[in-house]
Amino acid sequence: MNFLALPANPRLRYTVIAGLLFFLLTIALLLSSVRTLYSPMRTSITDADHEVIIIEVVAGSSLSRVVQELSQQGYIQSPLLFKLLARLRGVENGIQTGEYEIDATLSPARLLGKMVAGETIQYRLTLLEGWTLAQAMQAIWSAEKIQRTFFSSNLQDLAPYLESGSENPEGLLFPDTYFYTKGTTDIELVQRANQRLNTVLAAAWDKRLGALPFTDPYEALILASIIEKESANNSERGDIAGVFIRRLELGMRLQSDPTVIYGMGETYTGDIRSADLALKTAYNTYRIDGLPPSPIALAGLESINAALNPLSSEYLYFVAKGDGSHYFSSSLQEHNQAVNQYQRQAVNQ
Repeated sequence: MNFLALPANPRLRYTVIAGLLFFLLTIALLLSSVRTLYSPMRTSITDADHEVIIIEVVAGSSLSRVVQELSQQGYIQSPLLFKLLARLRGVENGIQTGEYEIDATLSPARLLGKMVAGETIQYRLTLLEGWTLAQAMQAIWSAEKIQRTFFSSNLQDLAPYLESGSENPEGLLFPDTYFYTKGTTDIELVQRANQRLNTVLAAAWDKRLGALPFTDPYEALILASIIEKESANNSERGDIAGVFIRRLELGMRLQSDPTVIYGMGETYTGDIRSADLALKTAYNTYRIDGLPPSPIALAGLESINAALNPLSSEYLYFVAKGDGSHYFSSSLQEHNQAVNQYQRQAVNQ
């Protein structure tokens, strides 16, 4: 039996031929559509000077508007096919706002997938250990594509935006690298850094050693900030923490130069004089008992862990050796000798 034989009736024969041609045309159009949607875009973006293009989907944009703009700019050759693909996928209302990178190897179908998944361009900001809140805020405001919404000259006004019982926002951000998209606000980034700190501090608090002279995690954070400013040498932070913990337990003053400097504010010019040590401020730990009222800087994970897990020893003093490390002493006599030795070395250098 010959399945390819055409009917003898001329009218029926024409009907079969027309149906076959329509079927073949439909298959051809379907294959062409698939090739158009899943092949790399072959438009002006393949020019050598435009290998990577950045497009932006703004808030409130509909799929039709986005497709129209992309088509006008030469990124999409068939807007109808693009919208049909979105409808077939059920994502016509799923385009996310933000900036997207397009290059010559990207297909319309992949572009649609990127915009639905929100694979937007990510910017990067690093907040450093030891920075004050003022330094951190300047870095945030200077960061690329950040939207500034906080304009108060008094950083204390940031406190209501943070998850903390303190009215002083100093030290309440965690130093880390943060990724964000265009349009992220300064407050959003501050809140992320604050939430990150709360998570890290809570985890460290749960793993702390017993019998520490802290009533809550905030006090541990205050000490951690002092440790952060005293030394950048991770191997020493446990000993520095131990010195301060023992001093607190014995009722001795912390006598930490970084707290004095913080309390001096803009009057600090690079040197601490005897008059500065005698000046009673809320942060001069040569004059006040116990901890200062707030952190003095952003404390990193190592300093937080050190504050909650200090090394056990008899050390009560330490002095900078001039090479980034410190000499630790158990008695005041030994400490004074070390101070004289390293001060003389500093003068002779």
